[in-house]
Amino acid sequence: MESPRHTKNANLNREPKRSQNLPSTPRQKDAYARLLSQHSSSKFSLYMEQYAKDTLFQREGNGPGAQVRSDRLNIPQQKRDQAAFDFSDSSDFSPSSMKIKGEESSLSLYKEKLSTCNATQDCERKQGVSDRQRRGQRRDTTTSQDGDIESGEELGSFKSNESKKHQKQQKKNKDSKEGDFLVGNPQSPKKTSVSGQEQEKGLKSKKKSQPKHQEGASKSGVDTQMSRPKSPYGKDKKPLLSGACGANSPAEKNKNKGGRGSKKQVFEPYMMLEEVSHGLKRGELIQGQLRINPKKYHEAFIPSPDDTRDIFLDGIVLRNRALNGDIVVVQILPQDQWKVVRSDTDCEGTSDLETQRDGTAQKKKTQQASIPDVIVENQYSDQEELVRKIQSTTLADPGEPQEDPSTTRSNGEILQKTARVVYIVEKKHSRAVTGFLKFLPDKPFAMFSPVDHRVPRINVPLADCPENFTSRPGDYTNTLFICRITDWPADSNFAEGRLAKTLGQAGEIEPETEGILTEYDVDSSEFSEEVLDCLPTNLPWTIPPEEMRKRRDLRTECIFTIDPSTARDLDDALSCKQLPDGNFEVGVHIADVSYFVEEDNALDAIASQRATSVYLVQKVIPMLPRLLCEELCSLNPLTDRLTFSVIWKITPEGKILSEWFGRSVICSCVKLSYDHAQSMIEAPEKMFSAEELPPVDPKHPIDEIHQAVLNLHSIAKNLRAQRFSGGALRLDQLKMSFTLDKETMMPQGCYIYQYRDSNKLVEEFMLLANIATANHIYGKFPELAMLRRHPPPKAKMVDELQELCDQLGIQIDLSSAGALHKTLNTALGDDEYTAARKEVLTHMCSRPMQMAVYFCSGELKNELLFKHYALNVPLYTHFTSPIRRYADIIVHRLLASSLKCGPHLGLSTEEVHKQASHCNDKKTLSKRVQELSSELFFGVFVKECGPLDSQAMVMGVLDQSFDVLVLQYGVQKRIYCKSITGLDSFHHRKVGKKSELTLVWTPEDQERPAVEQVISIFTLVEVQLKADTAPMKYSAMLKRPEEGNGS
Repeated sequence: MESPRHTKNANLNREPKRSQNLPSTPRQKDAYARLLSQHSSSKFSLYMEQYAKDTLFQREGNGPGAQVRSDRLNIPQQKRDQAAFDFSDSSDFSPSSMKIKGEESSLSLYKEKLSTCNATQDCERKQGVSDRQRRGQRRDTTTSQDGDIESGEELGSFKSNESKKHQKQQKKNKDSKEGDFLVGNPQSPKKTSVSGQEQEKGLKSKKKSQPKHQEGASKSGVDTQMSRPKSPYGKDKKPLLSGACGANSPAEKNKNKGGRGSKKQVFEPYMMLEEVSHGLKRGELIQGQLRINPKKYHEAFIPSPDDTRDIFLDGIVLRNRALNGDIVVVQILPQDQWKVVRSDTDCEGTSDLETQRDGTAQKKKTQQASIPDVIVENQYSDQEELVRKIQSTTLADPGEPQEDPSTTRSNGEILQKTARVVYIVEKKHSRAVTGFLKFLPDKPFAMFSPVDHRVPRINVPLADCPENFTSRPGDYTNTLFICRITDWPADSNFAEGRLAKTLGQAGEIEPETEGILTEYDVDSSEFSEEVLDCLPTNLPWTIPPEEMRKRRDLRTECIFTIDPSTARDLDDALSCKQLPDGNFEVGVHIADVSYFVEEDNALDAIASQRATSVYLVQKVIPMLPRLLCEELCSLNPLTDRLTFSVIWKITPEGKILSEWFGRSVICSCVKLSYDHAQSMIEAPEKMFSAEELPPVDPKHPIDEIHQAVLNLHSIAKNLRAQRFSGGALRLDQLKMSFTLDKETMMPQGCYIYQYRDSNKLVEEFMLLANIATANHIYGKFPELAMLRRHPPPKAKMVDELQELCDQLGIQIDLSSAGALHKTLNTALGDDEYTAARKEVLTHMCSRPMQMAVYFCSGELKNELLFKHYALNVPLYTHFTSPIRRYADIIVHRLLASSLKCGPHLGLSTEEVHKQASHCNDKKTLSKRVQELSSELFFGVFVKECGPLDSQAMVMGVLDQSFDVLVLQYGVQKRIYCKSITGLDSFHHRKVGKKSELTLVWTPEDQERPAVEQVISIFTLVEVQLKADTAPMKYSAMLKRPEEGNGS
């Protein structure tokens, strides 16, 4: 008979990929496997041998959360019910796959001798199903799509022998549900448990102290031990629920000896500050911003300092209580614990598995961005010293490339470095989350379940809960709350926190919006009296005569604004006057916000802290008080306003002959919308009447304004052509807009925003002004300039994309920004779906892209790193939107100081660097909030106006699902083969990078053959968007192809 060790080795040989991702501690020999060698019964030996295989199988990521693909879809109803939890395409590269909580194994009879509580657990789990269904799904939250976009790269599939074994195991476990985040609450069946890796690590010291005969009990009692919510006060040692079973297990008995001081550590203690500083100096530690996969939340990454593939952090324990966005210091694990991946794309945290952790068949495919690797210092002197040392790592010149010990194997697999968090430099996550309350009998606290999976469950004192919560907890199952984390002890899987606010019912726009704003740390409060005291009090305000004398008076010039029709913060205006020599005097005039926002007062402090206005579908959260952003600074028509102007003498072809910067005064003659300007561009000969336009200053005839728009358009076209021929790139992605009911503010309609010539006109001159300003301030202040750089895309991902395009037959050149732009517009044919193919390819090309970031020129010594990749210019900044961006205010101050027309500059290199970093953070959060607001309104629109039918184009194919771009609305959705009604079977095939699914539809007429539909990138399909039962959620359902149109 084969020994247990041989059995395990055989399994490990069959699963080399998963074995690479095991924790640093050697796997403990299973207690039941050890018993195997003590029994001679052949029947019992086979019984135990099967158990050992099953245990290893589940521990290494093949539990029910990663069910093997079944080509035939005639699943019994009880399995269909479970299928919602089981949509994993693959587990080969899921190093922290989940294990079912309270799972019944083939040794259930033996386990009953150790514990008699299974019935109680089952009861609790069934209770949890209804609670979870009432509460609805957790909302997926991700980072901004400004940079790397989640790729959905196809992963490997299971082996058939594992499939059969696992399906049998699932049948036994039909009543079991997946454990919750951090193996949290048995009442939340649809969420995932801590990986086997973390369970083993968390129990390593416990096992050493247990007698051999107790080891099996400890292993099986892992969920019980880890799922006990700890009292915030550290005194209560009662079970989670009355009748809960864990207290009788040896592990639980061991846990409950003594107070907190005797509890085993779940997380390792952080390193000392001095040790971290020395480790960073010696290159033994690495600093970076933590990025947690928003759906596959046991996976996290930090950027590699040598700009190769990201460093992988596998599981909650290795994250060591750091949350998404935190600046952390990590220690690289030994090479035998690195992750095995098939491609560099997999290194970015992409996986089909991530969307199934929630237990839903379809969820919106979201986009994940690589967050800029920059730091904002804390207020403490020792912390500042550490951060300064870290900055040298972050912003230093790359120099010689570091040797990368990772290797590419003969089968194309890659080793990705793994690490563990040893220190949190800065907690950039707000520690505020929205979620739901769960009542726990006999506990002095309630359990708070965050909507965002990446945040742990939180124990909150009952005193914070509504007054009748303990007597009527059912009244609050659908109520959204805001909770703030106050602590997360090292000996607990649960954080501690306080309830901050009751938001209202889940699924309603205003409560959901307020929750989004709070989670992403957007300050939507009213401005304080101290701030308002900084504003002019002598209203209506007029420009002081002494200020007029300091400025260039442009009030008689034909100057106008072009903005969205609903805009109220008008911060840029344009002018264009033909000169006698045939050239033009073109001006860009920007609101002089820095005149009103003086350095270092309360108004400056709040603007600096907010850093940006946040644009939601239904409202704007302004950076500045409305008196400024909508009145005194806004370039409203027929009103004298203070501005900063850039005026060029420029040829009709767009060649700049001269340039002037200075403070000025203007009086806009008309407020044009993009629609008005577009009408003028499209009808150059038309005589527009006063009724067709907004009120116009009678000093300037409509024809004069019309001609100025036409001249600007002509010059802008030449500037744009020069820019792109010179190597610039623009990746346009579809943007959704809504029409709202004026009274209820509910969505009435939805459409894709059209980017037209009038938009391009304004964009060209804003870019020109920003480029000119960047060169000016960097020339005057080489150590202080607030600039904006855009790093080139990640080379390894570009190479993979090139290989995929080659195999798809797309002739695309990714060698430079300009080459990519050129081929994007020429490589996709010329038919009615060319635009759709371009959108899909644009999305694919966006994945390797990095984010543009603000930086201080004095912090980055190598000027080659200043370059803006997409614009293909050596220097760039933001100057044109100071009403809504604080970075622009700093640029205005630098510009005023350089021109000796402003107050003395009180900025230092360090202060500009800190503010640049803060602006980066706030811009990223603002963009994500805007996306979530759009998703929220579209979810309501689908519910109110759906189902919605549309054509869609396939963007990516995995082994059990595929992603589509819904062409009519511009949304991206994932469709799972197992959820498609009427599908008989499906087959996956991959050749090189090209992935393909064949869907076999059950014939409607039994006499006809089955219809086959081939799904690959650029395949056109018909979908229906339909609201889910959960609030704000919707799914894309694939419609049956017409006969003869299967492929």
